Amino acid sequence: MEGSSQSHSDIDALFQNNGALARQLKSFCVRSQQIEMARAVKSAIEHRQCLIAEAGTGTGKTFAYLVPTLYSGEKAIISTGTKTLQDQLFWRDLPLVRDALKLPLVVAQLKGRANYLCLHKLEAAQQQDLFPTPEDARYLTQIISFSRTTPTGDKSAFTEIPENAQIWSMVTSTRESCPGSQCAHADDCFLLRARKEALDADIVVVNHYLLLADIMLQEEGLSELLPKCRAIVLDEAHQIPDIATTFFGDSVGSAEIADFVRDAEVAIRVSAADTPELLQFTAKVTTALRQMRLTMGDTPQKFDYKTLSARSDFMEAAQTLGDALYKVGKALEEVAERAEDLGALAKTAQRIHSSFIHWFAEHTTGDDALPDADTDTKTHDALAGDEGETIRWADVSSFSWQLYVSPLSVAPMFKNIVKDSDAAWIFTSATLAVGNDFSHFQRELGLDDAQTMRWDSPFDFKNIAQLYVPRDLPLPSAPEHTEAVVNAALPVLEASNGRAFFLFTSHRALKRAHEILIKLFEEKKYPWLLLAQGMASRPELLNRFREDGNAVLLGTQSFWEGVDVAGRALELVIIDKLPFAPPDDPLLSARIKSIKDRGGEPFFEWQLPQAAIALKQGAGRLIRTEQDRGVLMICDTRLVDKGYGKKLWMSLPPMRRTRDLAQVIKFFGFGKK
Repeated sequence: MEGSSQSHSDIDALFQNNGALARQLKSFCVRSQQIEMARAVKSAIEHRQCLIAEAGTGTGKTFAYLVPTLYSGEKAIISTGTKTLQDQLFWRDLPLVRDALKLPLVVAQLKGRANYLCLHKLEAAQQQDLFPTPEDARYLTQIISFSRTTPTGDKSAFTEIPENAQIWSMVTSTRESCPGSQCAHADDCFLLRARKEALDADIVVVNHYLLLADIMLQEEGLSELLPKCRAIVLDEAHQIPDIATTFFGDSVGSAEIADFVRDAEVAIRVSAADTPELLQFTAKVTTALRQMRLTMGDTPQKFDYKTLSARSDFMEAAQTLGDALYKVGKALEEVAERAEDLGALAKTAQRIHSSFIHWFAEHTTGDDALPDADTDTKTHDALAGDEGETIRWADVSSFSWQLYVSPLSVAPMFKNIVKDSDAAWIFTSATLAVGNDFSHFQRELGLDDAQTMRWDSPFDFKNIAQLYVPRDLPLPSAPEHTEAVVNAALPVLEASNGRAFFLFTSHRALKRAHEILIKLFEEKKYPWLLLAQGMASRPELLNRFREDGNAVLLGTQSFWEGVDVAGRALELVIIDKLPFAPPDDPLLSARIKSIKDRGGEPFFEWQLPQAAIALKQGAGRLIRTEQDRGVLMICDTRLVDKGYGKKLWMSLPPMRRTRDLAQVIKFFGFGKK
């Protein structure tokens, strides 16, 4: 496909009332912000520039970058924040724009290998009679039928089985279990087919996790594709710094280890059934894994290395797990020649063990780090000197944990990646700037020379939304804050007739608020459905929320972004406090120290910009279409009382502001039933 150099008038014409998009999409309307953004993207692609573009809700940024990207005639990668958005872009938005423009483009999407059925592993799974749960055994029969009819092997296309079902890890591809070209199913391999389609396509849709993993590992299928691309568009780009921090370091987690154990036990039963003692080694890993989780407590939180390493129970459990991982790797090595699976799993055990002990001793990586089986070295149990530009920390959720060795800054690495590529880079999101200032995002990724542009939402926020900060609330640090927030929210919930998101900055606050609300709903006989994160999966909770029409949903970080509920089902968003990262967050603590060491001001350079962007994300749940109306209730008086508060609310859409409950109740009067 040859490149083209259409003028701005050509691009502008496509976005007019009589243009190609309007003819294809009945609900299309002309937006000057969308046209201006499309021009900026077009110019960046033509000149191989780096563009950072913030576009408010309703701008239509997806079409604003798709039209010039498709029209450019260049091979391009479009990366999204989640696999859900990736599917939406590939199956809905891209075909619509391609058809409207009548361009003969080949499009493809590519996901990480764990999303694809592996016929090799599926065959192995059929040969065993032991599954994690009885449901998984039934699921296997359904997956076998699915494998015979699916053109893609993408597990997201088979919605009858929950995405988190354990059976998926037994039948989807992994790097270590893949025999490659030696596989008996290579000709029918879903992953290889997806990679070939991506190489042959003009436009390839991926997600940030795959893109960044491939940049670091050069083995997930994009390594041949990236050098050929002349445009890389990153939608929901505000997620890139955090995802890059994960991928540009080293990590190991309980889910990965549990998956390895399941794969190993299947391979042992199939290819080494005469040596059942091997299962004793995997059983010891499972026991050690469970014990290590117990030492971390049952509250989701983050720890730095020093905090955890000071706890003898944690270090003893970690030493036991490290030893078990090492020994299972050695045991698998001894039978590796029997089958490719066993050899691959032996290498997996070594890699996992290496990453595991890397967390305990900074410089112990690679095969040299594996302790000798005849010694008592086991897992290193001391901090290996100065961490320099990396930090070791742990992220503990309700059911799992992850250990990270993360760079303090990804800017030097990311800057080189962009600089070394012969491509335009387009970063876009509704939340990249603090006011009109992009410097925080630019510093995070080393994009000091990038062009920055922003466009406000075309929605009439002054007439369709209110920002309400209640009076006389205790400070967020006060023990009684959560109870006070709930009490302040009740009259607003009554005025809105439910239809609310209640967003929290911590799991602890959510749990406490949920306990209080359960009692109050019963006492006051509120008719609204009360939902809380953890009761079901996020998609299921959102479906129930939409279908009910008057529900109240409590959520933490995962509900602050990527959640789209348009219409009257959501007319109130309550935020319990300003989303400053907790002071004991290990990454934040390390960054604060680093900024102080160079004479900077951590609060204004890091904490305030991060909070402003997070607050914009949470506020963005409220108004999704021009027909929406609603109230954003922020239960943190610092927004008004502190000097920096103005910088925060000035970053929000221009809603009318009030501290008067009567004004809020009057606002909702139009919709009371």
